[in-house]
Order: sequence, then structure tokens, then C-alpha cells
Amino acid sequence: MSEILKVTDLKKVYGKGGAATHALDGVSLSLEAGEFVGVMGPSGSGKTTLLNCVSTIDRPSSGSIVIDGRELTRLKGRELAKFRRERLGFIFQDCNLLDTLTAYENIALSLSIVKAPAQKIDRRVREMAELLGIADCLSKYPYQMSGGQQQRCAAARAMVTRPALVLADEPTGALDSKSSQMLLDRLDELNRELGATILMVTHDAFTASCCRRVVFLQDGRLFLELHRGSDSRKDFFQKIIQVTARMGGGMADVL
Repeated sequence: MSEILKVTDLKKVYGKGGAATHALDGVSLSLEAGEFVGVMGPSGSGKTTLLNCVSTIDRPSSGSIVIDGRELTRLKGRELAKFRRERLGFIFQDCNLLDTLTAYENIALSLSIVKAPAQKIDRRVREMAELLGIADCLSKYPYQMSGGQQQRCAAARAMVTRPALVLADEPTGALDSKSSQMLLDRLDELNRELGATILMVTHDAFTASCCRRVVFLQDGRLFLELHRGSDSRKDFFQKIIQVTARMGGGMADVL
């Protein structure tokens, strides 16, 4: 399998001198095409900083980030914006849908921005909506949809361009348990059927248990990796809980 993401000795320092905070302190990580990887860790562990650097929201102090063969730290201006639009997909805790657009228009907007041919937009939007179980919501505005439907619409918007890498930041954080499970089932399906490569930050062990691999960060460094292998989701969940306990407390402390 081809390597989609390679992070090498990534460091991010905020402040200077004695007041400097090492949010990332030499993190190295790689994802192959089609992987579904979770990132967990206590508050201040660096997981959000890692996602921000990979997503180009923030620039690392040093180190290398290569996505789909491109070194992100060398891209600037329009070239970086173009790469972000065409090769990255984003799913946030807050859906960030445009209130004045229908679900169909929100999803189609991603394709319009990358200048997809008009004849392909309708087909791609409807195919993705079907996969995410929101085909009956396409004519609705965000305020007419449930939270779970809105988040699945946001996932469709992120994936409809078929990006090299999908970055998910606490995608179930604002959802109830039923909506969370439905979203995770759909993400798992997209990962398996479309080969979508997903990197997901989460504080929730149950959410992380849907991944095939979970990376744990502590104090800006890689603490441990868990591979699901042939484990059932229940068994993998228990292993994740054990690691979070080793890191210093129960799930209430792992934020």
C-alpha cells in the first residue's frame, strides 16, 4: 500500500525561553492509503496541535509533513490553498455547514470549488449522500436536520472530492450516542468501501474503537500505538481503556 501521510520528528513550540511550551516534541507518524487511525491523549498532549499542523491550520516549528508525496512545509500561498482544497477533507466537531444552503448545495460546494465538471457534481453528491444515509435530506437546510444528519452532511462534504486524507476533529463530540454510532458506522463503511484514509482526533474510547489503529500522545510525544488486528470492537475498546488508565486516570481525565 502507498504511504499517504508521513510525519517526521515534528515539533511545535509556543513562546520563547523559559516560557516556551513544547506542544509537539519530536512526533513521527505514518498512514498508509485506506487506514483509519485515531489519535488520543490527555489535555495538553498535543493531539489537536498535531491535527492542526497536518491540516495546515498551523505551521510546525520543525520537522516534516508529507501528504500524498508533497512536503507541506514547502508549500505557501496559493499552492498551499490549492493543495488543501483538492487533497484534504475536514470534519469538525461543529459541522460548519452554511445555513443559507441546502444539504445538497453544501456538499456540491466542495466540488464546485475544485472546479469539478458540472455533469459529475449531481452524481457524486447523490452517491455520497446515499452512502452516508442522508439522501432524503438533500433538499433540507441545516436547521431542518438533526445534529447527526448535519454531521453526516459535513462528512459527505469532506469526502465528496475524494481527498487523499480526511482529518476529523472530535466528529462525535456534539452528538448523542445514537447519532454518534450512526456516523461512526458510516465512516467505517466509507473507509472500507471507498478506501478513504482517515485521521481522527477523539477523547472518547468508544469512538476510537472503530479505528484500525490508535496512536496515543502524552506531553507532545508518542506514548503508544494500539493495532486492532483481529480483535472485536469490544476487545479493542477494553485495550484502549487500559491504556488511558496507564496514562493517568479514567476517561473523565482523558480530554
